[in-house]
Amino acid sequence: MQQRNLIIIGVAVLIGLLAVYLANNYFSSQQERQDREAAQAQMAQIVVATQPMQFGTALGSTNLRLANWPTNSVPQGAFVSVEEAMRGGRVALRPIAVGEPILADKVSGEGGRATLASIIPEELRAVSIPVNQVSGVAGFVRAGDVVDVMLTRQIPGEGSTQADKMTTVVLENVYVLAIDQVANENETEPKVGQTATVQTDTVGAQKLALAREVGALSLMLRNVENQAVGGTRTVTVADLGGAGLYIPAKDRTAASAAAPPQVNTAGAPVRRAPSGPTMSIVRGVEPTTYEVKRKGGY
Repeated sequence: MQQRNLIIIGVAVLIGLLAVYLANNYFSSQQERQDREAAQAQMAQIVVATQPMQFGTALGSTNLRLANWPTNSVPQGAFVSVEEAMRGGRVALRPIAVGEPILADKVSGEGGRATLASIIPEELRAVSIPVNQVSGVAGFVRAGDVVDVMLTRQIPGEGSTQADKMTTVVLENVYVLAIDQVANENETEPKVGQTATVQTDTVGAQKLALAREVGALSLMLRNVENQAVGGTRTVTVADLGGAGLYIPAKDRTAASAAAPPQVNTAGAPVRRAPSGPTMSIVRGVEPTTYEVKRKGGY
């Protein structure tokens, strides 16, 4: 009985070793076949994603693989080995789809962390501005969108009133990095935020910081393919139409003259106090006071 068990164990071990050998040969032959196909078809091998990656996803052997790619169309910054792509604990800085090449500008450097600062180009800056349901286009502005920034403020000058407003476009074609603390471009559901973080140069950041203090900021959502800038002008209340309509102040003197005389409880007319200069004429012993009108009837 013991000898029979030993024979069964030995056969199982041999079968296991044979399975391992066959598996190694299979994977080796697969790799060699891909290498031959790449060489014959002038194909290169680059690292692509095997799973969807979100902002901050760590790169590893479970979500990366090598794939054949035409040599003449290998994207700049592509990795040629999984080990190179994983080196230093890289993480995704932008959403990456299944089968999409892993590029250097979409992942952090060696030992890098997924921070907003890591995806800003060196010559640009990130600045936040306040928004609400109206100024933020009802929550439809999301990370990855392109907007124009408008400023509404009072027209300067001693003669301006609270109704004298103007709206100007402060910045055009501005890339939105995040709404509140959401920087994921795949989050496309409308969400009303309180702050929008946009990407601009140093001068643009200064303009936005000053604009926050002098008026109200609003966003205009634009097509990402529309890169045209310029051609905007300042809009005032007169541009809203109806500029020729005007309601003058009422003539108080005429209104007072047309009003019926007031009487007291005894039925005697109530004398109103004169609003201008007066003149008194004495007839006998009874003085009579008359109001003197100015030139022009005032």
